[in-house]
This record gives sequence, C-alpha cells and structure tokens, in this order.
Amino acid sequence: MIETLDDLDPKGKLIGIRVDINSPLIDGDLSDDTRLRSHFETLSELVSAGARIVLMAHQGRPGEDSCISLQPHALRLADILDTPVHHVGNTHSKKALDKIKQLPHGEILVLENTRFCPEEYIEMEPKDAATTKFVSALAPHFDAYVNDAFGSAHRSHPSLVGFPYLLPSYAGRLLEKELKVLGTIHELPKPRVYFLAGKKTIDSLAVAESVLKHDIADEVLAAGLFGNFLLHCDGVNLGASSMDILRTNGILEYLDQGKSLLANYGDQIKLPIDVAIDSNGRQEVLVSDLPAEGPIFDIGSQTITRFSSSLESASTTILNGPAGLAEVSHFSQGTIHVYDAATQSDTSIVGGGDTIALLDQFGIRNFSHISTGGGAAMRLLSGDSLPAVAALALRNS
Repeated sequence: MIETLDDLDPKGKLIGIRVDINSPLIDGDLSDDTRLRSHFETLSELVSAGARIVLMAHQGRPGEDSCISLQPHALRLADILDTPVHHVGNTHSKKALDKIKQLPHGEILVLENTRFCPEEYIEMEPKDAATTKFVSALAPHFDAYVNDAFGSAHRSHPSLVGFPYLLPSYAGRLLEKELKVLGTIHELPKPRVYFLAGKKTIDSLAVAESVLKHDIADEVLAAGLFGNFLLHCDGVNLGASSMDILRTNGILEYLDQGKSLLANYGDQIKLPIDVAIDSNGRQEVLVSDLPAEGPIFDIGSQTITRFSSSLESASTTILNGPAGLAEVSHFSQGTIHVYDAATQSDTSIVGGGDTIALLDQFGIRNFSHISTGGGAAMRLLSGDSLPAVAALALRNS
C-alpha cells in the first residue's frame, strides 16, 4: 500500500520532496518548463499548508552539457508558484544543512543538482541507499519524505529509494495520478498498438519483448534508432553513416537480443519499409534499395501511411519517442503524422519529457494521457514495477 498526501498532515513540517524537473535546454537555458509545472499541484498544496519544503531533483547526466545547476529551475519555480523559492549550490554540505534549518514556513529550498553527487547515479537497494552520505546527512532533518518524481521512478538512486527506508513517506499528486492512469494497462481495450522509437533503443528492446511476451501489445511499430537497429538485425545493410550512429550509441552489442526478438515475435512487429535519409535535405529511399550514403533520420511516406493505419484502427495506442530527427523540420514528418494518427484511437498515451516538448511544438495535444515520464511510463505499460514506487510500498507494508 502506498500512502499519499491525503495521509499526511504537512502543517509546520520540514518535508524533503523528490521531483523530476529534468528539462530540455537551449544554450543552457530552460526551453520548456512542462515538467516544472507538472509538480504545481503537489508543491502548492504543501506550501499552502505551511510546510517547509526541501526540493531534490536532477538535471542531465554527468559529462553532458545538460548537467547544469538547478538555479534556473529555482527561478522558474518561483514564477510558476508565486512563492519564495531559494537555491543553494550544494546538496548536503554544512552550508546546505544550515539553509535547511533556517528555511521559513511556506517556502521552498532547491538543493543543487543531485547528479553532482557520485552516489546519485548508482542503482541501489533501499537499505543500501539509506546509508549513503546524501541520504544519511539529509534524512535526520526531514519530518517526512514525498516522492513526486514519476519520470525517475524507474531508477533506484538514493534520493528515490533511500529516504522511505528511514522516514514516513508519501506519493505526491503527480506520482499518484500517473500510477492511477498507467497502472491499469491490462484493463485498457484491445487491440493495443505500441509505437517505440527515439534514441533509447535498449529500453525499447526490453519493452517490446515484455509487452509481446505477456500479451499486453497486439502489435509493435518500430522507428527511430530502434527501428534502424531492428532493420539491421533483420539483415538490412543500412549504410556506413547509419551504422556509425548505432555503433556510437553502443547499440550493436545487443544484436543477439534484437535477432531473438524478431525470431520470436516478428509477425507482430512492423518495421519501416522506406526511410528518409539526409542527402542535402530529405530524400526518401525504399528499405529494399538500401544501403544509402546519408544517415537515416526519419521514416518514409509509405511507412507513415502503414503505421498510421495501424494506430488509427487500434483501440489503445501507446507511444514513446519521435520517429526520427523531429527537431529538424524536414525530418519531422514521420513524428507529426504518426502522433496525430494515434490520437484517433479510443485511448492514446504518450510519454517522455522531450516528447512533450515536441507535442507543444507541433500543436498535438489530443492524447488521452500525456505522461511526464518516458522510461517510467514504458516500464509501467510493460507490466513491470517501478523501484521508487516499490520503496514507498515497502515503507508501508
């Protein structure tokens, strides 16, 4: 059983809350604040009750340009919530702990990017996570812990699973809502069609195998890097440029799993029949005419028609990731048409922070549910559990 904010009296309490405000950036600035706004209900409820809120979150991955300070996020949250939001450039140093002690009621302190802590990108069991410097330093100062970070709930990092081992812990409103909608995949009407694309090929591979093995999906449509990878597994010579992309992303080491997926479920998986390559602009090529000199950056017109037909005739559609390099206008056609077709089904679900930004860009907002999490949503929609949610349940078992 998971307790929610309905079970918490926050008045006067010092509450540590984990959120997911990992946002797209352009030149180091926040280019989309959808994920920040998604926590409005939880944060405003706690602020209105007079709680003192210490906010923990990450931005980007270590070594990437997107791994920046959370100061811009704190400034944006102050505007969104119209309440004082402070930022400290540490997570659990003496300076951070002193700021926590001095935090007034009804105000928020944003700790520095959790990914600046080496412990915070290591997967751990709750018991071990509770002993990390990060959790053991902060937990004694908190009266309670709230997890509202659905977008990170498929991870078992210390800030996500360590605090429930030590403190009364609750699900925030966003996490509660996502679990309510996505946790009932077996009850959604069939046929169910999954569109798996984007860059996270390894995740897509695991999701495809799970949903087909457990009869959750009737059909899987593959595009993006995932589609290119499966074409390669199927014996298609993509061309040097596209193969370099697969190699650079470390995908080729999963060749055996890809071949096994096609061997076991090939009749339920639709691959692209034509693609769009970059050859001084968009040039469409039949898969049967590959290899091509330029890299594959989108699905072609025939594939768009084929995939759109599958999605429009489905009762439930689940989408994750763009069909290609959608941020470039002449390679956005696949994403726009496929996503628009999916909204014609009775129930349509899409997930992922970057995907949300694309939906806003293309003006497609007719999905039944737009999830704030990509990996977390797909894991739930595969019938799997989420470590951060399991940690909350363990606390109350």
